[in-house]
Amino acid sequence: MQSCRNCRRLRSFIRASENVRLFLSGWKFFFLALMGVLSACGNGDTLESFGGPTMGSTYSIKYVRHAGLPAPDEVRVKVEQILADIDRQMSTYRSDSDIERFNQLPANHCQKMPAPVLELVRVGEQLAVQSDGSYDLTVEPLLNLWGFGPQARGEKIPTAEALAEARKRVGHQHLRIEGDRLCKDTAVEVDFDSIAAGYAVDTIAASLEAMGIHDYLAEATGELKASGKKPDGSPWRIALEEPRDDQQVAERIITVDGYGVSTSGDYRNYFEQGGRRFSHTFDALTGAPVSHTLASVTVIHPSALMADGLSTLLLILGPQRGWDYAEKHDVGAFFVIRADTGFVTRSNHAFERLSGKKTE
Repeated sequence: MQSCRNCRRLRSFIRASENVRLFLSGWKFFFLALMGVLSACGNGDTLESFGGPTMGSTYSIKYVRHAGLPAPDEVRVKVEQILADIDRQMSTYRSDSDIERFNQLPANHCQKMPAPVLELVRVGEQLAVQSDGSYDLTVEPLLNLWGFGPQARGEKIPTAEALAEARKRVGHQHLRIEGDRLCKDTAVEVDFDSIAAGYAVDTIAASLEAMGIHDYLAEATGELKASGKKPDGSPWRIALEEPRDDQQVAERIITVDGYGVSTSGDYRNYFEQGGRRFSHTFDALTGAPVSHTLASVTVIHPSALMADGLSTLLLILGPQRGWDYAEKHDVGAFFVIRADTGFVTRSNHAFERLSGKKTE
């Protein structure tokens, strides 16, 4: 992962007696999903719910069970198989995963890979090219060096010599796909943390749809996708969190139907040294954590995978370059920017359109 998922109180938006409030925490950000009461409605539909641990965090599935649809235990088995497959293919925290076995290979070697891994490599290549190399899936040596990666040895500012050595093993241009094999010409290491959870959500959503479930909210490590309505006919409502270290406060509530939502922020995983703050959001071009005023970015996109990657990309680019990118590519984006008096927010027309609201 290159980036790990304001002041109004939640009760200003909803009454606790009408909604169940649940914070969803992930690698990169925190969402507050506003659910309807978990009870049967007049038409016999119920809102089923289950979840558990995944990817070092948690997942949560909520769906409306109409007559004839699978019971939660049956759905859970399918979902957890998807998550187990993704972990086996893409985790950098287990030495036997497909991607970690590739990472351990020396330069000028190839390895046969499952189709999902190759799909994510292609997405990473697309985002790397579009960001002129600032976003890059091969930043794991930098993450480890600065103390944020799976092989980290403590948080610290590296020496110039150590940084120069690590940067030799970073660069999407060192990867290539040959048929069903992933190859490298330098000893690069691939880290899917900025897109794997979004991919998981899309895969789970597709599985739910295949089972005839069209009203659901699927979330993994904070990345989510919502479709349809709750049992009472109201939309799924998501509260975006203010980027604060001390508490969780809803910044804004949006409605979601048919879209993935992802937030990337620099305010949960960081260290301070010499009076400076260093987050786990890296610009691959500089080899260092970003140092701008953009605190978090939320992206709405038809694909949770793309929302996941794009929220990271925009956070890396910062408040102006990121905004320009979102406008150029019609990406629905909501920015939270640090200011002298706290935070200021900025959203574009695409975000307002996709979140069910119109810009003034």
